Amino acid sequence: MKAGKKLGVGLLAAAVVFGVVGCGNNDEKTNTAAPSGEASKSPEKSPSKTEKVKLTYSMWGTAEEGTKVQETADKFNASQDKIEVEVLAIPYENYMTKLNTMATAGQLPDAGMMREDGVIQWSSEGMLNDVSAMYEGSDSKPLDSLAYTYQGKPVAYAAANEILLLYYNKDMFDKAGVPYPPNALDKAWTWDEFVETAKKLTNDKNGKHPGEDGFDSQSIVQYGASVENLTWQLEAWTLTNGGGFYNDDGTEVRIGEDASVEAIQKVADLYLKDHVAPLSVGQTDDGIQRTIIAGTVAMATNGQWNIGTSLNAAKEAGLKYGVAVLPYMKEKVTLNTGGANVVFSQTKHPQEAMEWLKWYGQEENNWGLISSGIWMPVLDKWYKDETLTRKWVENPNFPPYDEYKSAVVDYASSSAARPASWFFTNHTTEFNTLLASVLGDVWTGKTTAKEAISKNLDALKAANKGTK
Repeated sequence: MKAGKKLGVGLLAAAVVFGVVGCGNNDEKTNTAAPSGEASKSPEKSPSKTEKVKLTYSMWGTAEEGTKVQETADKFNASQDKIEVEVLAIPYENYMTKLNTMATAGQLPDAGMMREDGVIQWSSEGMLNDVSAMYEGSDSKPLDSLAYTYQGKPVAYAAANEILLLYYNKDMFDKAGVPYPPNALDKAWTWDEFVETAKKLTNDKNGKHPGEDGFDSQSIVQYGASVENLTWQLEAWTLTNGGGFYNDDGTEVRIGEDASVEAIQKVADLYLKDHVAPLSVGQTDDGIQRTIIAGTVAMATNGQWNIGTSLNAAKEAGLKYGVAVLPYMKEKVTLNTGGANVVFSQTKHPQEAMEWLKWYGQEENNWGLISSGIWMPVLDKWYKDETLTRKWVENPNFPPYDEYKSAVVDYASSSAARPASWFFTNHTTEFNTLLASVLGDVWTGKTTAKEAISKNLDALKAANKGTK
């Protein structure tokens, strides 16, 4: 992962968002062990006025990245005389293992970052504090769509907002004489329009397109499209086709419905039948680097965070890219998500931990991440107040204002934006891990989505229940 040049304080948080929002191994098993009685420790007596409450905040990243976040925490420490925050940086690959070890020993940090697919599970096991009252009397409450909820109560809020977009290479479109993808929701392409456009932008070594006489699917030099098939992002396509992974409260599996299966097959057929997309087996979250930045694909889907984590540098190197809304099958849908900031239930200072998270979550205190294009604001006013929107978007790190505002700002606050299921569904780690395995042979054409999912539907339902 390469972060943008203007991250300011909080280089680590770039790794947090890029990692949590699809980059890290979201199919990795998240085990959570809670020691008996540890989750219900009563708060200690408040310290004297001259003694600061000391908090530990955990995040994943290198020691250098931890130092950057500590610089941010030091500003908070200096802003008041009641709380002092120390940042604990843990390498990403060891993060959940370390937290589980600390949980078992009753030594969890006071607060920290939590992978999206682990929030509800940890909450269900009593490892997270109820933060439903965290923003009472405050005007800094994040969008309701960014609340992780368990049993009807918020247990965490996303540190940033993110949505899925369509990126495209403007030079490729210009060379082919093809109009750019629409950046306005009311003009979004249908799936069929998307595929037909992709065919016009797919060339074999002789300049032939799919469907033309003499086209050679084995010698394609430029693909028209790529739809990211990481498991969690596939949910968007099942939803847009009228299906889904789960029902509205995440308690029942819908992946076996015809609409869900059909949507996944359409994604696979971009490679298998339409010959407009390269083979992807849905295992690594470097889709934009492999497609748009590599110069091999004309348009590709992925998260907004890619603007800050990779596209800024590519633009400086000469890439001319644009942003657009996703195509749709039956309903217009994009997913919103964001890595969670949590208060661990083992803390003796829950109120102080919430005070730190509220401060850290304010846009002015993580502005480098927002202005670089890695994070999007969590407050509604940044999407509705033009002065604030321009402060956010009118800088060299973003595509032209009108284009980005329509394809991202307006899109993110529209009815098309739906929360990813891990905001309200338990055991998404187990489910996504199994589904990724089930779909492996679908991408290569060895089986169909219907056959693969039907054969494993009972196991997928059991995964949703946290059983085998």
